[in-house]
Amino acid sequence: DLARWLPDGSIEYLGRIDHQVKIRGYRIELGEIESQLLKIDSVQETTVIALEGESGQKSLCAYFVADKEIDIESLRETLSNELPKYMIPSYFIQIMQMPLTPNGKINRKALPALEESKLTNNKYVKPRTEVEEYLVDIWKSILGDLKIGIKDNFFDLGGHSLRATTLVSKISKEMKADVKLREVFQYPTIEQMAKLIAGRKQHAYVSIPKTSEKEYYPVSSAQKRMYILSQYEGGELSYNMPGVLKIEGALDHTRLEEVFQHLIQRHDSLRTSFKMIHGEPMQHIHPKVEFQVEIVQAKEKEEEEYIYDFVREFDLQQAPLLRVRLIELRNNHYILLFDMHHIISDGVSMNILMREFVQLYDGEQLPPLQIQYKDYAAWQQNMIHQEQMKKQESYWLDIFSGEIPELELPTDYERPSVRSYEGDVLEFVIDKQSIQGLREIEAQTGATLYMIMLASYTILLSKYSGQEDIIVGTPIAGRTHADLESVIGMFVNTLAIRNYPSGEKSFDSYLHEVKETMLNAYENQEYPFEELIQKLNIKKDVNRNPLFDTLFVLQNAENKNVKSDLLTFKPYDIQSQTIAKFDLTLYVSFNDDKLIGSFEYCTKLFKKSMIEILAKDFSSILSTVSQNSRIQLNNIKLSEEEVKNETELDSIELTF
Repeated sequence: DLARWLPDGSIEYLGRIDHQVKIRGYRIELGEIESQLLKIDSVQETTVIALEGESGQKSLCAYFVADKEIDIESLRETLSNELPKYMIPSYFIQIMQMPLTPNGKINRKALPALEESKLTNNKYVKPRTEVEEYLVDIWKSILGDLKIGIKDNFFDLGGHSLRATTLVSKISKEMKADVKLREVFQYPTIEQMAKLIAGRKQHAYVSIPKTSEKEYYPVSSAQKRMYILSQYEGGELSYNMPGVLKIEGALDHTRLEEVFQHLIQRHDSLRTSFKMIHGEPMQHIHPKVEFQVEIVQAKEKEEEEYIYDFVREFDLQQAPLLRVRLIELRNNHYILLFDMHHIISDGVSMNILMREFVQLYDGEQLPPLQIQYKDYAAWQQNMIHQEQMKKQESYWLDIFSGEIPELELPTDYERPSVRSYEGDVLEFVIDKQSIQGLREIEAQTGATLYMIMLASYTILLSKYSGQEDIIVGTPIAGRTHADLESVIGMFVNTLAIRNYPSGEKSFDSYLHEVKETMLNAYENQEYPFEELIQKLNIKKDVNRNPLFDTLFVLQNAENKNVKSDLLTFKPYDIQSQTIAKFDLTLYVSFNDDKLIGSFEYCTKLFKKSMIEILAKDFSSILSTVSQNSRIQLNNIKLSEEEVKNETELDSIELTF
């Protein structure tokens, strides 16, 4: 059972611990909602459950018994004064009496189904116009098969910046309407978005054209940089993208290989090699390539050895830049390893590869691809000279006009004369109390969790460096055109985000600045990072990255579970050799109900003990701002400062 102490010393019963659910990343105590409902006049009994839709998305539903009919909207309003937004049920159903089990407990299985109830959720407002109906369908294609009303908030339903980018591109393609990414944040409901679209002229959707057949094609901006970085000594494995899955079931080895061969023929990227021609990297697409799935048999505990020796250097002049190994364990148990070079792939591409693998293995027919990666590369090269891209270029050049700061974090070792890729990872867990506080800041400010985390990270960097002009890199999916949705290739762009965490600012005012900075960056995200470096004429430094040496990544990636009718797939966690592409990278991701942070760091610069303190201080900043978002940045203390102050006080000798 779960209870809590109240300020007056009494104990409030909240319900059973096994009545906890996780919805859209929040761990919710159903008993806490029930407790608040019972405080409302006329409510006599209540129970709250989580309903699961066909897509697996969960929603809260509150059943209640009352001595009179209660207006649902007033019920919702009363609850919203006591509970955060994410704990307010989506549905309320008033019933005559609670169904009970023979021993007198509420029989949740006997509660009336939502569809059978005469009373519906007042909050749900169905679409009234054709534009609203179109938008509901588009939202469902991105968020899952939810019951979406015109007053629902995109971000409350699980939206984030990556999904918002997809939303903008789908609206452009399917509704012939221009909506800016910033406007998704400003007008996050169907009702608001529909009004915005209705007041604008439709435009003709412009598809990415197919390029003419050639022996060699230009590479994209990101591929060019990837090619150059891959040639550096020590960076040979930096851009491998391995994946591991457990497979259970009667696996057909021949079919497995045929499916991968089909995928290689389907996606040009998987038949692409690279070569320097007249001083420029170019890509060549082979009509056919030789490919075999490597099959090995392993006894128990031998599998680790086969996993660790799988990742090795790719020769960019030899296609395919894809390897697959199948490890046979005991009967009907396997481990599937696959590795692609980043020059032909990205995180979204990995998901496309596995999704299409399962669809083909299960016997599904895939729709033909309208374009290939080479078409995108040629289109991007043409776009760089267009007016739209010139405006984006102007934005970024303005951001980095004047002196550009170089982050000077204290290090344990002197910086090597040549950049080292040797690295390690330190993982830490962000406590639940902080998460709840951060979620409340989200609801109050309209800033996303990413923006709050980035603001907190720049505060940490400022505290350690003593600088108040901080540049942090962040990757962005880069698939801003709807035609790119199912194409395998390297689309990721890097945004250099410049913020000013000066000490006299309050956290909430600084967060507002960070939010505006990010919205502006999203609006200008198509301008290639490689072009910016060239235009800024930044001198090449063999022991540093250009523009920034630290990266921040919130892993929102759409890592949907791989589901097959014939096989069972499960993720397989491996601890591979860590390569540090930057001095310091902070990753934050959800794992079950936990928010996990991890610092990837260069071991030629930092000791593990230093990174442990860094992780502790980052957690401390999150805890501080989650409890008081109005705190002045100067007043946010680090753990080492507190220890230092206590030590100084202890060392003072008093003479009387």
